[in-house]
Amino acid sequence: MIYSQKQFSVSKSELEKLRNALESAESRTSDRLWLKQAEIDALRSQMAEIDAEISEYELLTSGQIPLSKVYALEELPRVLVQARIASGMSQTDLAEKLGTKPQQIQRYEATEYMSASLARLIEIARVLGVKFSGTFEGTRETGGSVFVWRTADEIIWSQLPYKEMIKRKWFVVPRNADPLEKVKEYFLHAAGPKFVTAYHRKKVRSGNVPNEYALLAWQARVLERARDLATHGEIAEFEVDDHWLPELVRLTKRKDGARRASRFLARKGIWLIIERHLPGSYLDGASMLDDADRPVIGLTLRYDRLDNFWFVLFHELGHVFLHLFNGLRFDFFDDESASDSDSVEAEADKFALDALIPETLWEQCLSRFALSEESVKIDAENLGIEPSIIAGRIRKELNNYTILNELVGQGRVRGQFEKVADALD
Repeated sequence: MIYSQKQFSVSKSELEKLRNALESAESRTSDRLWLKQAEIDALRSQMAEIDAEISEYELLTSGQIPLSKVYALEELPRVLVQARIASGMSQTDLAEKLGTKPQQIQRYEATEYMSASLARLIEIARVLGVKFSGTFEGTRETGGSVFVWRTADEIIWSQLPYKEMIKRKWFVVPRNADPLEKVKEYFLHAAGPKFVTAYHRKKVRSGNVPNEYALLAWQARVLERARDLATHGEIAEFEVDDHWLPELVRLTKRKDGARRASRFLARKGIWLIIERHLPGSYLDGASMLDDADRPVIGLTLRYDRLDNFWFVLFHELGHVFLHLFNGLRFDFFDDESASDSDSVEAEADKFALDALIPETLWEQCLSRFALSEESVKIDAENLGIEPSIIAGRIRKELNNYTILNELVGQGRVRGQFEKVADALD
């Protein structure tokens, strides 16, 4: 983790050196191709880890991403560092508020507060506005959070919602077996340890502070199902080329457009997985890369409405095309009802809106002013899209969810996914 602006500058310099070394390694001829590839992979691995740390520091210092909510005492040191950075304090600033020397704060953070007394920890938490009892949480409700574990060993397996996971038959616990051992075994099989490292930081957009262990368990299930599909079915090679999006938009007019979208995306190299959210996750959709670096989009269908389905799907596609392959190494989790957005989420929102209805065409829609069902249907026919997309956008822009209720496609999504319909109801 980066603790200061000085470390941030050093990390950026180190990243540039690694980029130069990678370019040199890739251009160098060698008779031992396996050795060359090993060097390239090692350099890319180092770059990804530093890039992720730089991204987290930039998001924290920008004020766009406050600290996450955590559920374990072991996480307190990291929470205190995150709280300091997110509040805009340097180590010197914090030292002044505590009446101590900056070097003491540096030692505290470098040793993960191992040398700090309980009284000192309480004092630092008070100064930083971090409240804790059995759990810790940020100073305010958040529009976004970042969760990360350094290794799978840091996971507290008892925090995973294993009772609900067993109830949903994600895994079976034999008689006299330890359920915590089984949930650990399930997670490591379904997701793998790499999904709780710097390679897969969890960036959450939510109007509520989510339970990160619920998100982690849900992600494991989505990845497991994506891997099963990859084993039993074919998927095309993904290319970062969105020229086919208008073809996907045209599917919105089909009665079974949502189900067709799943098959269509598989032909473009993207898995679409429908999996009901877990309690405490406040989740509509997510985008991530699997262990083969294929894009995976997970949707919960928390709201059984066409307008929600199509907007969330295109929002996650925005993350796929704009963010998943740019080195940030984030898995993105989204609550579509969240009102606050940082720049990353704003980019994904704009991508979704422009893909579904280009801005120049949206400005010509009379339904934006007429606000009648008839005008929405006329505009939808002219644009060649489902009326629910226009109705949903009008409701969202006006922040008025009492209008156009008959056009948002209520109850028209879950039934299209026959294999999961029972689980979702």
